[in-house]
Order: sequence, then structure tokens, then C-alpha cells
Amino acid sequence: MDQHEVTSDAPANDPFHHLHDEDYAAAYARPRVGAAELVVMSGRNGLSLNGLWDFTLDLFDEGLRQRWFEGDDRPSTQWPIPRDYDGGGWQQITVPSCWNLQRPEWYFFEGAAWYGRTLELAAVAPGERLVLHIGAAASSALVFLNGQFCGGHRGASTPFCIDLTAQAQAGSNRLLIQVENRRRADGVPMHHFDWFNYGGLFRDVTLLHVPAISIAEMRIALVPDGRMNRIHATLRLSLAVSGQAALSIEGLDGPLGGPWLIDVQEGQGALTFDAAPRLWSPDSPNLYHVTLRFGEDALHDRIGFRDIRVEGERLLLNGENLTLRGICVHEDDRAVGRVCDDADLRRRFTDAKALGCNFLRLSHYPHHHRAAEIADEMGLLLWEEIPVYWAIDFANPATLADAQNQLNELIKRDINRASVIIWGVGNENADTDARLAFMRTLAESARTQDPTRLISAACLINRQNFTIEDRLAEHLDIIGINEYFGWYEPGFDGLRRLLANSQPGKPVIISETGADGVPGLGENDLFSEARQADFYRGQLALLETASYVRGFCPWILYDFRSERRQTRHHRGWNMKGLIAADKTTRKPAFDVLAAYYHQRGSDLAAIQPSVITL
Repeated sequence: MDQHEVTSDAPANDPFHHLHDEDYAAAYARPRVGAAELVVMSGRNGLSLNGLWDFTLDLFDEGLRQRWFEGDDRPSTQWPIPRDYDGGGWQQITVPSCWNLQRPEWYFFEGAAWYGRTLELAAVAPGERLVLHIGAAASSALVFLNGQFCGGHRGASTPFCIDLTAQAQAGSNRLLIQVENRRRADGVPMHHFDWFNYGGLFRDVTLLHVPAISIAEMRIALVPDGRMNRIHATLRLSLAVSGQAALSIEGLDGPLGGPWLIDVQEGQGALTFDAAPRLWSPDSPNLYHVTLRFGEDALHDRIGFRDIRVEGERLLLNGENLTLRGICVHEDDRAVGRVCDDADLRRRFTDAKALGCNFLRLSHYPHHHRAAEIADEMGLLLWEEIPVYWAIDFANPATLADAQNQLNELIKRDINRASVIIWGVGNENADTDARLAFMRTLAESARTQDPTRLISAACLINRQNFTIEDRLAEHLDIIGINEYFGWYEPGFDGLRRLLANSQPGKPVIISETGADGVPGLGENDLFSEARQADFYRGQLALLETASYVRGFCPWILYDFRSERRQTRHHRGWNMKGLIAADKTTRKPAFDVLAAYYHQRGSDLAAIQPSVITL
């Protein structure tokens, strides 16, 4: 039996068996695809499956219980006996989208839904694979083609691929995808988090024809030795074959000997060579057109070369001191939820640049792949992370495997993005033994996979001693600190004590701080925009007192949905944005931070005392 084939133990002629079968989902728990199956998209052209799909909600998992995917889409009027599902019951939905915003009655829906589409396909050519690439499915997915289970995936924000070669047929093919967004006690994130639980196929869906022997992985970067005059290239093939790959870097070819030939043995190849590229930085976001070929396959990308490292309490970019002038951002929109396109991403980054930023923390999960590509072009540094957020089932090996896979998929997707300088492995997790083991494993894994970037996590502080103190810090390159002195904790004396008492020995980023600002409230109201602006003045006045603070990344650029917030001011929104949910209206705190950032430049001490006062 094929590893993805699903058989039924239902008694013959028993139309009610599914009502009593509580093992209905066991057959679909494994296998689930992961980073190893992810097809690199760099320069690949495929058939977009975006557009209208058939759609139906499935709160009780009847699709799996009754095996809808086996496919008889006759309308109910043509069936000899009644049943609970038929092809005439399909509604329509646009992909990509979040189902929550398609109809008012779907807004709070948490459960399973089914997407269906008929594909007219030619026979898969010999030496070729047919692969379904899904940019993201919140928060898990099962894929069926022509009645057969093809594979599944967990993780709401990372891309995945399902090989359809064995199930595809010439002519008409019925593709069904079950997507579900139930919050899970063993999930990453868990069932309690501070953003909206969107569901659906909310990023691009693409059908790819890929050579059977294809380039499964391409990594090209400066050798991380600080000299910045050598490039290291590695590749991995989909099959363990041998041969020779050709690497071209437009602008480095010719005098330096390119294109470069890479010997490949048993599907693996690597080459290190001397080169003197123009370095990438926010001030000079230089990118090179890169092509890697092996056999019938080729990848094309635009790659920048830069060196990021830590020396003591300093951050160095290309050997120069770096201070991160940042802002956090969620992937959220009042009209379309987590769906975004180039225009929305460029608006986001343009607003960040107007603020004076050189850095963004993409919170709290992997954002759209185009975010890092556009940041490469626009010259913005990024912290990317996975949603190991608040309470996690740290002692559960399956939960660790889920987090590890999401991290691997993120690293594989964005390994060639110069803008990405930090992999984040967690946010505000209590310092327990289980948590330390869990996150240390993630940090070590990220460092092993990618020695060219820094590892961080947003840590908590010791509130008895007012010190930066977290056992995980030993395993991080940069310590992220989330603190809300002046908001959730009265006054700024706690922050003053924290900065004075701490000697972390490595760079610290204030990875979150902020206050709600609700437009239209009187300035004496705690949630007013005036109080929000005062909060920023108080925070910023203390930053220069600690030389080890090498970055400030407050919470957050735009207001965003969060249903756990239900005060009379919030009603399902977090209002800490420097810009309102319309992504246009700037609050006064925006100008306070912008004045600080533009005055500060790249040096902590550059801010003039007259700009910020307590």
C-alpha cells in the first residue's frame, strides 16, 4: 500500500458507521510533509491556482468522517438516500483569503473547512514531478487528489509542498484541501496568544512542474569569518546523483573567474571561492542576479552579501557598529486579515522608513516570503521568528518537532535574504527547565543550519532583582527584552533600575515596549494618544543610559486585531499601533519616535537631550 493511501474499516452497507468512529482522523496524522520536501521557488514559474475555489465549513469534521474526498459530487436530488453532503452544497471563496472576513457569520469560526477545485491536467511527463506549493494554510492542512490522501502539514505561516505525481491523471482531476484553525494545547502557538486566529489558504497556491532531479536547496553567502572576501555556495539535489553544477553571479563573473563549477557527489555540492562583492547594507542595498544550474533545472535569485556579527556588547554590520532603530509589525489588515501583496508590504516598509527605522521585527510568526525579498531591495534589516509564544507544551516531543519544522521551513525559505539578520526562537516564555531544553534545542539547530545569522528570543526579566536574567541568554547571540515599564507597570523607575543593574555581556534589543493610544480620548484618559506619546518620551530618555542596548523595537507599527482584548476601548483590537488600523492615521507617538530615530542616526549617543524629556 502507498504510504499515503487510506483504507476504510467501515462495515459494509453501514451508513451510520461514521457516527460512532472517533478514530476517523488517525489515518491522516502522518505522514506530514516538512522542510525537506519544500521546493525552492527562486525563479520558478508555475500555474497559479489563486482565484475562486469551492468551499464549505465543516465544524464537526464530517469531511473526514464521511470521506467526502472520495468524491461523488452529484447533487442531493440524484442520490437514492439522503446524506449530509453533496456537490451542490459548495459555496465559493477566493484564494488567497482569510475565511473570517468573507462573511460576517464566519468571523469567529474555528474548525475545519474544505476547499475544492477541478484541474484539467496533461499527463505528467517522464522525468518530471507535479508539486503543489502552498504559501501558507492556517493552521494545518490535508491534501487529497482524486480521492487519495497525498499528505498534510502543520504550521500556519510556513510554506509547504505536496507531491501529486502519483495521484495525478491526464484530464480532469479533483483537488480537495481540508484546512483547520483549531487552537491546540500541543500546538505552536498554543491555544492562548495575542493576535487574531485567522483561518484559510491565505497565501498563494501554485502548481509546479519540477524535474525529477531538481535543485532542492541553494545557499550562497559570505564566509562568516569577518574578512568579507570569500563566498561559500552549497546546494542539495532532490536525488542522490552526481554531476556538476554551474553558478553565475552577474557582476562577479569574468575577472574573478565565474561562472563557477561545483562538483556534486551523491546529491551534495559545495564551493568556496575568493570574491569582492559590493556589500549589502541599509544605506547601500546592493543585490546580485544569481543563477544556479544543474541538469535540466535552474534557480534564479537576487542576493546581497553582508556580514553580521557580535563582538562583546556591540553589533557589527560589515565590520561597522550597528544600532537597530526598529519597530514591530504584525501581518494583519482591517479589510483582508493576514493576506498581503506587494503594495501592502511596500506601504509597511515605507511607513517604517518614514519613522526612521532601519530594522523591523516581523512578529510573531513567519510573514509572507515577499517581505524579506522587498526588504532586501529597500534596505531594511529583519528579525524573523516562529510562534513559540507564551505557554507551550515544552515537555512534548511532538510540540518540539512542530516548532523545529516551522523553524527549518523558515530558514530554508529565506536563507538567501540579506535583510534577515536574526532568527527568533521564542517570545515571553517562562524560564523553566523544560522551556530551556526546548528553546536551547531550537537555538542550536538554527545556528547549525545557518552560521551566518544571529539567534535571539524575546525574554522576560527578573522582577525581584530588576535584572536582565534568563538562562536561555547563554545560548543567544542577542538578548531580546520585552518590557512595558510606564504602561503595565507604573512609572519608569523599574526600567532605570533594570538598565543600571544589568551586565549582560552581549547586545540587548528592547524587543517590545509600548502603550495603547485610542484616537479621540481626552489626554487625561490612560488610553489616550497623549498618554501614549508621553510613554515614548519616558522610555526613550533612558535608552542612552545603557551602552549594551543596541536596538529599540517598540510595539507596534499598526493597530491589529486581538480578540482577547475586550475593554470598552479595545473591543477586539490592540491599540498600541503608532498608526491606526486604517494604516494611514499617524498618532502623536509616531512623531515622538521619528524625532528620536532621525536625530539618533546610527549612534546611541547622537540624540540631543532637548529632543526627549521626562
